[in-house]
Amino acid sequence: MMSADNTITAIATAPGRGGIGIVRLSGPGARKIGETICGRSLQPRYAHYCRFLHNGKPLDTGVALFFPGPASFTGEDVVELQAHGGPVILDLLTRETVRLGARPARPGEFSERAFLNDKIDLAQAEAIADLIDSATREAALSASRSLQGEFSRKIETLVAAITDLRVYLEAAIDFPEEEVDFISEGDVAGRLSHIVEQLDRVLAEAEQGRLLREGMKLVIAGKPNAGKSSLLNALSGQDRAIVTAIEGTTRDILHEQIEIDGMPLHIVDTAGLRNSADEIEQEGMRRARAEIRSADRILLVVDDSIGESTTDSDLLWDDTEQARQAQTIPITIIRNKCDLSGKKPGLSDDSEIPTLYLSAKHSEGLESLREHLKQCMGYICSGEGNFSARRRHLEALLAAREHLLTGQDQLLSAGAGELLAEDLRQTQTALGEITGTISSDELLGKIFSSFCIGK
Repeated sequence: MMSADNTITAIATAPGRGGIGIVRLSGPGARKIGETICGRSLQPRYAHYCRFLHNGKPLDTGVALFFPGPASFTGEDVVELQAHGGPVILDLLTRETVRLGARPARPGEFSERAFLNDKIDLAQAEAIADLIDSATREAALSASRSLQGEFSRKIETLVAAITDLRVYLEAAIDFPEEEVDFISEGDVAGRLSHIVEQLDRVLAEAEQGRLLREGMKLVIAGKPNAGKSSLLNALSGQDRAIVTAIEGTTRDILHEQIEIDGMPLHIVDTAGLRNSADEIEQEGMRRARAEIRSADRILLVVDDSIGESTTDSDLLWDDTEQARQAQTIPITIIRNKCDLSGKKPGLSDDSEIPTLYLSAKHSEGLESLREHLKQCMGYICSGEGNFSARRRHLEALLAAREHLLTGQDQLLSAGAGELLAEDLRQTQTALGEITGTISSDELLGKIFSSFCIGK
């Protein structure tokens, strides 16, 4: 795919005042415009200290760099003018580039041209935006790994394995007269099972990458007076929620954002769940269950001085289809008030569901909870492992997995190699949407429009 034949321009540094500001040009006219502004020729990859001209008159002094295509970020001729970082200077410099024939770039158009010229794939392009928007160290490191192609290589490995299996199957379909059981001879079932396992690993890593990028939404839920608001206050380190001995103090939703070792966490405190005829309390519980259904993890708080009952977890869900679908959301049981029950603070090994004893009031066991949440989010102290991922990547991976499982079912139940071949084709299509080997103009427009102008 080739990029547009016009030249674009934009300020590439953040708005506001600074020591240095950069105006970037890309396209066939970039070098000529740059040389006109600098009043001299520009050599490839050489830092030229020169005077910048505006309408033929000196405007500023700075450094000009010229990167000839295709060996540039966009794959086109690129010029960067590094001037003093005053907004007026940069605006006048940009206006001069427009007067000389460039046009203002759309948001993300430099990265879009890099994608269209095969300098980066779509996952890497999105990683650029994720790297710029990173709010934490771990998110920046995972975005950097995606930018270096970590995510893309995993997708390419999957696609290669699927392609090999497709080629084998379709060759077998083309020669039905051969008296050979191609399905058994080629270990199609085994190869397909291995591909499913590979995809599941990538899907799990992508989910962790999404949590690193977006942060984990953690919903605190449970019966009234179990200590939910005390837990919110303890985790956030401030008195965000009112805490009293009166049941039902929290009627609305409270949101708090914190970091645990650089990892973003969105905590939601909800109204107590119980059977009640009070209209206001019922509305609070309706809002609480709406938050629960959209959680990445639920902290089910139980008063350990009273003990857990079967209704504690049952109260999380109402009788709706959305609630039934949401019951796959992972839960950690927080047995609060262990100072009253006499239990030792920390993570229990005696339950299938993660269970942690703590005292929110006295901040006992909080460090164990933080370590548990770090593990849930995929924290890796070495800075190696996860790559950044977005919800659309997860949707594409889930669609690919569904096609694989459908094909696997057809193969095992009916030995239908023809139907499996079609499911493999659809799997490739879904995976191709991640890297952009298969993409629509609408998708590209949506992705790149979210970028900074100048990037």
